[in-house]
Amino acid sequence: MEKLLVDELKDLYSAENQITKALPKLVKAATSPELKKAFESHLEETKGQIERLEKIFEILEKSPKGKTCNGMKGVLEEGSEVMEDYENPQVRDAALITAAQRVEHYEMAGYGGVRTYAELLGQTEIARLLQETLEEEKAADEKLNSISRRVNSEAMKAA
Repeated sequence: MEKLLVDELKDLYSAENQITKALPKLVKAATSPELKKAFESHLEETKGQIERLEKIFEILEKSPKGKTCNGMKGVLEEGSEVMEDYENPQVRDAALITAAQRVEHYEMAGYGGVRTYAELLGQTEIARLLQETLEEEKAADEKLNSISRRVNSEAMKAA
């Protein structure tokens, strides 16, 4: 179980680092000021999540390096396609939200799983840190839900 925990944490570490490279592109592609701000805010939050993961690896006395999260790589590639596929800015914003929510859901699944592994292994501090990140991911998803109500309405009018 400890090997599984470490492997999954390495996967999440890779995923978060990939996200920090993708978010500036989403900020640039978004036209809704509210959506741009949400992406910018989540970029800063993601940097903190990486720091949290690094702290977890220090506790475990393991290296976070050595794994590429291919799942996140694929999700992010799909998201980058929508930037090119939709010329209408409102429709593109709607597509960007959906792409971003795929990322959030992938992360929520990963963090929920590793938090449970940490709990089972008696790693209460690690479980607490992972729960903190999981709550941030859930909040980001809710914020995107809220923004999508307005953006999707505007996309319908513009299309």
